[in-house]
Amino acid sequence: MSKSHQYSGWSNNIEYSHVKIKPSKYKVDSNLFVPGSKSMTNRALIIAALADGKSEIAGILKSDDSYWCIEALRELGVKIDLVDDKVYVEGMNGKWVKKNSQLFIGAAGTVGRFLPGALAQAAIGEWEVYADEQLSKRPIKDIVNYLNALGGEVSFLNMDGHFPLKVKGRGLKGGEIIASGKISSQFISGLLIASPYAKEKTTIKVVDEVVQISYIKITLNMMEQFGASLQYDEHLTKIIVNNKPYTSQNIVLESDISTACYFFALAALTGGKVVVNNVNCNTLQPDLKFLDFLKEMGCGVDILHTQQQVEVRGPKQLKGGFTFNFKEISDQALTIGILSVFSTLPITITGVAHIRRHESDRIMALSTNLKNIGIKVEENDDGFTVYPGTPTDGIINPYNDHRVAMAFALLGSVIPNIVIENPSCVSKTCPEFFEILSKTGIDVQYIREGDM
Repeated sequence: MSKSHQYSGWSNNIEYSHVKIKPSKYKVDSNLFVPGSKSMTNRALIIAALADGKSEIAGILKSDDSYWCIEALRELGVKIDLVDDKVYVEGMNGKWVKKNSQLFIGAAGTVGRFLPGALAQAAIGEWEVYADEQLSKRPIKDIVNYLNALGGEVSFLNMDGHFPLKVKGRGLKGGEIIASGKISSQFISGLLIASPYAKEKTTIKVVDEVVQISYIKITLNMMEQFGASLQYDEHLTKIIVNNKPYTSQNIVLESDISTACYFFALAALTGGKVVVNNVNCNTLQPDLKFLDFLKEMGCGVDILHTQQQVEVRGPKQLKGGFTFNFKEISDQALTIGILSVFSTLPITITGVAHIRRHESDRIMALSTNLKNIGIKVEENDDGFTVYPGTPTDGIINPYNDHRVAMAFALLGSVIPNIVIENPSCVSKTCPEFFEILSKTGIDVQYIREGDM
């Protein structure tokens, strides 16, 4: 059932093999809205499915990852109705109707880390969880070990440490466990989401420095919105989850700040202005900190809390000569790498060794593609250095990675004829990315196979 790549019902532009990006004829001056948060959407869907009662979730992201999340939950017997950007979820109170199913989750990393625990907490059932080839290469062993230590029964069907999995519903006993956050915060989030259904309270002691700790805070916040009883310290070194199941809620999700950052970067790169409207300026999403780095590079930034707006104005020349630690906002490492091409001096990014294990080896993808268009890049143990230069046009291989494709699309806003392969890969996070980019005046041309 594992597949090399499977388009979802929400994949966009699958009929095109390439997209060509050219600069706007006019200075970029745009007022935009971006879709809902991918991270919050899948957390909310799985928690609502576990909860007792019917939940309404507004502002969901319709992307590949959320599509496969919904399909997997439906395969478990969860009734889910979609109306525009709202979803209505009939929670199962921790008991899945279909107790013997094969579940396919595509390349949805959040679902891959959150769903096994949601299955393992059930008292009865046996399921097989399959992923596509891309996700099946990514590590999953930590969350399996944590769940089994709490009484779960999760095993690997083929290769040790990777999908597909077999999950037997035997319930979780709770207790104390030591968990590492150095590879992915999602392993801890997956453990947390299931823990309210353990027989006893669960105490998680977090060791090592956590990769993107803000995403654990987003998980805790979402759990509390659905009624979970938690205790934790500011640095999340110890988290206690009491035996108190979720209850249904009506919630509104935030927009996706990671997606917004590409359009903030567009203003920075073109010397233009971009306003993104639907921004929670008090968000826990860590990528809002990207604005601080844009300021250091010379951008004007206004954060308007009351209007829920962020305005970014690009300078005549981006400043360089910095070393930035992007550990907490590593999804924007490639974005800053693209901006560095046009800065006054080289920029070094540190703290992102873990992005070699995402949808692609992102450091390799950045380095290879930039070198192919004439830009000097040095790969480091935990990051990279990009040297300013004059890139040529060329064809970009995104390695089926949405973040590679979206970051390199920015190049086309200043360099004519940047061509990106497999444009539909952005559907993982933002299916309408190229349509939004086109609204800013950037010339976006779709190309079918054979027309190159």
